[in-house]
Amino acid sequence: MTSRERIKSVFSFCVRIGLSLGLLGYLFTKIDVKETVEVLRTADWTYLVYAGGLFLVINVVLLMRWFIFIRALDLTASVGHVIRYYLIGLFGNLFLPSAVGGDLIKVIGLCKNSAQKPKVVASVLLDRLSGFAGIVVVAVAAFVIGYRWINESSLIIPIVAMGIFSAVFIAVLFNEKVYSFCCRIFDRLPKFKKSLMDLHYDVVLLKENSVEGVKAVGLSCVTQSILAVTFFLTAKALGQDIPMIYFLVFVPIMCVAASFPSIGGLGVREAGAAYLFAKVGVDSGIAVSMSLINFLFMVVVGLIGGIVYVSTLSSRWVQHSSSDARVSGAG
Repeated sequence: MTSRERIKSVFSFCVRIGLSLGLLGYLFTKIDVKETVEVLRTADWTYLVYAGGLFLVINVVLLMRWFIFIRALDLTASVGHVIRYYLIGLFGNLFLPSAVGGDLIKVIGLCKNSAQKPKVVASVLLDRLSGFAGIVVVAVAAFVIGYRWINESSLIIPIVAMGIFSAVFIAVLFNEKVYSFCCRIFDRLPKFKKSLMDLHYDVVLLKENSVEGVKAVGLSCVTQSILAVTFFLTAKALGQDIPMIYFLVFVPIMCVAASFPSIGGLGVREAGAAYLFAKVGVDSGIAVSMSLINFLFMVVVGLIGGIVYVSTLSSRWVQHSSSDARVSGAG
C-alpha cells in the first residue's frame, strides 16, 4: 500500500468514526440520560439473554445461506476457510464500512486459495443481494399486514425505494445486454471488464438453480424476522410493551440505514431507531438503548471472529485447512 493509499484509508476511517460519534453525541443531547440509565439498570436480564442467544442463531443461518450459493455455483472451497472468513468478516464489520467491509474480507480471503475468483465474488454478491431481498420482503409484508396498526404513510417511501433499488440492481445483474452496456465504461481496463463479465456469467448460473435462490431469500426472511424478535425482546427487557408488527417494519429499515458509512452502522442505526420508534411513542433514550444493546450483541459475535483470526494466523493452520472437507456442487 502506497503512502497516498494509507492516508486515504486513515482519512476514510476517521470520517466513519466522526460520523458515528457525531450522531451519537447529537442523540445523547436529545435524551434524558439519567432516566435512560435508570431504565438500563433495572433491565430484565432474562430477556436480554434470550435476545443474545437469538443473535447467535442469526449468524448460523447467515452462514448456511452463504453455503447455498457456494454449492449452487459449484465453487470449490474449504469448509474451514468459509467458516473462518465468515467469522473474520463479522470482526471486520466492527471497523470497516458496515457489512460491505465484511464482504470484502470474505472475498479477499477465499480468493487467496481459489482459482475461481469470479465465483467467489458472485457467491458473496448473491448472498448480499438475497439478504437485501429478505429485508424488502419482510418490511413490505409487515407493512401491508399491519398498516391498520402502523397507519404511517411516510414509511411507504423508504420501503418502496428499497424495492425499486433491489429490482433495478437484479435486472441489470441478470440481463446480459444491459450489464454489458454498463460495463462499457471500463473499456480502457480490459482485464477488469473481463472480470466483471465473468462475474455476470457466474451469477447467471443461478438461473439454473432458481430453487437455491428461493431458499436463500427464505433464509434471509427468517434472519430478518429473528432480528426483529431480538429487538422485541430487548424492548421487553427495558419495560416496553410494543406490538411485534412495528419491529418487523422498523428493523429492516434500520438495517438499510446502517449500511451508510460508519463504524458497524453505529450512530446511523441509533438515529433510525430514535426516529422510527418515536412514531409509536417510545422515548428516544429507550429507542437508542435498544439499538445499542443489539450493537453490543454484534460486538460480542465480532470479537469471536477476532479470536478466530488471531488463533488461525499460523501457517500450520493454513496447511491443516487444506485437508478439510470440500464444499462443491454436490448436495
